[in-house]
Amino acid sequence: MSAGAPAVSGPRRWSGTLARWETLLLIALLGLIVLGNALSPFFLTAGNFSNLIAALMEVAIMALPMTLIIVAGEIDLSVESMAGLACALLGLLYAAGVPLGVAIPLVLLVGGLGGLLNGVLVARVGLPSLVVTLGTLALFRGMALIVLGSRGVSEFPQAFTEFGFGHVPGTLIPWPFVVFLLLAVVLGLVLHQTWLGRQIYAIGKNASTARFSGVRVARARTWLFVLSGFIAALAGIILTARLNTSRADAAQGMTLTVVTVVLLGGVNIFGGRGTIPGVVLAVLTVAVMQNALRLANVTVEVQSIALGSLLILSVVLPTFAHQAKSAVDRVRGGRPPPADSVPHGERAVS
Repeated sequence: MSAGAPAVSGPRRWSGTLARWETLLLIALLGLIVLGNALSPFFLTAGNFSNLIAALMEVAIMALPMTLIIVAGEIDLSVESMAGLACALLGLLYAAGVPLGVAIPLVLLVGGLGGLLNGVLVARVGLPSLVVTLGTLALFRGMALIVLGSRGVSEFPQAFTEFGFGHVPGTLIPWPFVVFLLLAVVLGLVLHQTWLGRQIYAIGKNASTARFSGVRVARARTWLFVLSGFIAALAGIILTARLNTSRADAAQGMTLTVVTVVLLGGVNIFGGRGTIPGVVLAVLTVAVMQNALRLANVTVEVQSIALGSLLILSVVLPTFAHQAKSAVDRVRGGRPPPADSVPHGERAVS
């Protein structure tokens, strides 16, 4: 993240600098819809759109707290393993006869405690979040394997599974999409309309300056990781309901998609910049892309290449845009270009 940059409030940041990036995302989304319709006659159907939304909801839900963490200059790579641990623990408790009304809060509590472990190691001990969450990525997955082993638990109550793959009555809107929208609204308001959001942006721009300004940086970062662990556990519960099965290897590989969605949404990987609306658009863009490729019978390997390319483009394109804007500004101001036209950690779209 760029040192010495002034903190900018959330609303001004996303309504100004990143508004054009979100416009590009919207154009890309519309283009993918046109492409999907050309690839398959089944693409533009209500049932297909319901399916493509439901298929990415666990990733979408985990991407929301990840947005706040990356805006604050950190990252959480352990979310997929926490979702897997939640899935395994829920299956173990249900198989042992624990009612779901008791098991679900316990699983959410474990998710929060796992996030607290990440937060303490990062914010209090001072370890890099990349290293810490890589470690807990393996730790939580190992715990899931110990909890449930190679067996699976299924035959959950109908009301529970109906929440996973059922729809709002009278519509084809999946229930998990409702959860995603509610979380997006709440976290969007927090990030863009409250003093907590302004503190998160300030921490991401320059943690030292934020600390001298009275922001409790360590506490804020700790609670962000707690939130991430809690919501990752919620995503694991929803995944269990949607698949009607609990397995220790659930949610494997989701972290890559979560990070891709967040960066595609315009969030600066070095912190200090990003919006919830951008991430919501990115979720829809990735969901439409994956569904269109699937309907066109594109292999899983090619789909993986497309996702990886999307991740690279989401970092490269804004960087080039920033370089171009800087060059234009220098020409207009009559200043010679510096040796390094992009400050370390800076990524912006004007």
